[in-house]
Amino acid sequence: MRVSECIAVVTGGASGLGEACVRELAGAGAKAAVFDLDVEKGQKLAAELGGRIVFVRADVTSDESVREAIRKAMEALGGLDVVINCAGVGVACKALTKKGPMPLAEFNRVVQINLVGTFNVIRLALEQMVRNAPNGEGERGVIINTASAAAFDGQVGQPAYSASKAGVVGMTLPLARECADYGVRVMTIAPGLFNTPMLALLPEAVREALGKMVPFPQRLGRPGEYAMLARHIIENPMLNGEVIRLDGAIRMAPK
Repeated sequence: MRVSECIAVVTGGASGLGEACVRELAGAGAKAAVFDLDVEKGQKLAAELGGRIVFVRADVTSDESVREAIRKAMEALGGLDVVINCAGVGVACKALTKKGPMPLAEFNRVVQINLVGTFNVIRLALEQMVRNAPNGEGERGVIINTASAAAFDGQVGQPAYSASKAGVVGMTLPLARECADYGVRVMTIAPGLFNTPMLALLPEAVREALGKMVPFPQRLGRPGEYAMLARHIIENPMLNGEVIRLDGAIRMAPK
């Protein structure tokens, strides 16, 4: 699928990995809708990148919100070929803390946004993609999800985050097998330690120390490197049903 001819939706598109993907797509001539709850950042990004990029407020955990957001995006851009799911949250909390058991509502919140929210966007976007005319390879769409190295190497304090991302990994193959009948590919990227807003809250010295944990290159990943891989997935029709670790060969320690 040619990126220059794509119409994409990027969730969590106003910052971090999602913003990098929007910029990569815009630079390649694609059209894209930025789905995010941060209206100010989303509108600013769309205004900066021009008329081929639009912002649509969307809550990925809500059926009604995503349905309406997809409708608005398709109305504004003329279709839907690609979805890149980057919306997500992280939380550091043990199952048993000094104050008692981890609040169940907090565990549920992470799973709802990272896992259920990802599936919610997939199912509603897929409903539209199956109506697309197939290209020369028989493709009607591409779906790219975001997991994490934590899906495989979860650390102490990451039961909610790791579980949510492992769920994204787990649904990749069954979705790809189902979507094969529609000519829609499904892939997942599992980034390691990346310089995103989640890590930006940490002191610079801590972030430098984290970067040195990566075998090579010994630094935090750059959001643009995630976006480069997302673009290649869109363009390479043989990539389907797989999870790609993008982590500089890091394997996280227990703590």
